[in-house]
This record gives sequence, structure tokens and C-alpha cells, in this order.
Amino acid sequence: MVSKVSRTQVRQKKHRRLRNHIAGTAQRPRLAVFRSNNHMYAQIIDDLAQKTLVSASTLQKEVKAELEKTNDVAAAAYLGTVIGKKALEAGITEVVFDRGGFIYQGKIAALADAAREAGLKF
Repeated sequence: MVSKVSRTQVRQKKHRRLRNHIAGTAQRPRLAVFRSNNHMYAQIIDDLAQKTLVSASTLQKEVKAELEKTNDVAAAAYLGTVIGKKALEAGITEVVFDRGGFIYQGKIAALADAAREAGLKF
């Protein structure tokens, strides 16, 4: 009998491997992205101080009001601009991008490109 590992477990293993190489500092915090079936979440984290500096998600009222759907590429792009603007307001210009074990395409790439256009460097 063949047993197959679930996609979630594969993603979590990739994320653990990725986190061995990526860490957020006070000068260059980590932009962590998570997507579920219905929503997307982005946080800018200082791993040394173990603090979330800025966060945004499609669950927030002001973000959700601007979106028709919360789980498509357009929503991811809008979330990228929101997190980019919030980061600039907090004085953060450079980040390390943590894709959370997801492949860099579709929603993850749209969020990253929008965050770059909003002014973040990574």
C-alpha cells in the first residue's frame, strides 16, 4: 500500500528548510506570507526580538471592503500594496521575503510584486 504525504505536510517541511536560511533582524525584518483556501495573511516580523512589526490580511475590514473576492490574485496584489504602505509608515524599507513554503507563482508572486511596487526592497 502506498502512503502519500499531504500537500500541507510537504509545504511545512519546505518552510522549515527555508527558515534555516532566512531570519528577520531589526534592520531587515522578515515578510512572512501565508495563504489559506479563503484568505491571505502577511506579517513583517523581527525574529530577534520575536515581535510582529506590521501585519495585514484579507480578513481586515478595510481590506475586505475593497475586494470582491478574498482568495484570488487581485486580492493578493491589493494585500501586497497594503502591507507595503504600512511598512513604509512604520519606517521599514528593506525586508527578507519568506514565501512560507509556497511556490513563488500566482498569489505569492502577485503579493511580492505589489509590495515591491509599494516601496519595499527585497
